[in-house]
Amino acid sequence: MVPRRPRRRPWHRTRAYRLARTGLLAVVLVTAASRCGAGGSGHGPDTEAVSGASRAHAGEPAPPRPLPRSRPTSFRVPALGIDAPVVPLRLGADRSLQTPPVDRPRLVGWYQGGPTPGEAGTAIAVGHRDTRTGPAVFAGLAQVRPGRPIEVGRADGRTAVYSVDRVQVYDKAGFPDKEVYGPTGRPELRVITCGGLFSRRTGYTSNVVVFAHLTATR
Repeated sequence: MVPRRPRRRPWHRTRAYRLARTGLLAVVLVTAASRCGAGGSGHGPDTEAVSGASRAHAGEPAPPRPLPRSRPTSFRVPALGIDAPVVPLRLGADRSLQTPPVDRPRLVGWYQGGPTPGEAGTAIAVGHRDTRTGPAVFAGLAQVRPGRPIEVGRADGRTAVYSVDRVQVYDKAGFPDKEVYGPTGRPELRVITCGGLFSRRTGYTSNVVVFAHLTATR
């Protein structure tokens, strides 16, 4: 992903994701790390626009029927050995997204202002890449390959299964809000973490974004 491994980030100097209003139709399942926000603009999906079927994906099988609302409890990426509990996250008064506790880097956070996994819309996941003590839950996220499943367990006992479409690395200064958060014609998922080089002054330079769509429920 980058030619050299970045230095560990000073977590005591970081700030939370900022989710400014963008007018986009989106859903977010977010595990967030400070200074690991959605691009240099800090833009994220709007809280009022939480579903978003706008057009069909021609030539592709119809997605499974969306599930009713039920909070997520687990987040699994078998190919990467990820099996993590999920905690709900809220927006702060400054519209920054709260983060999972830094001393519990294996947690995945869910933005509870958006749809739950399996619901109609675009869900988004973002997590800590590392901490002062070592790798965190999404340390290897950039290595996940297209076609691999992402499984999100729910409180109602159901599981939303997504299939990875592609992995992109975006510079924060040019983060494509519409591409990541915009509406689609099927239930989708975005998983976001830090990427690129690390600076003690500004943090990581990029974001890793995994694009996935709902392929099964069970």
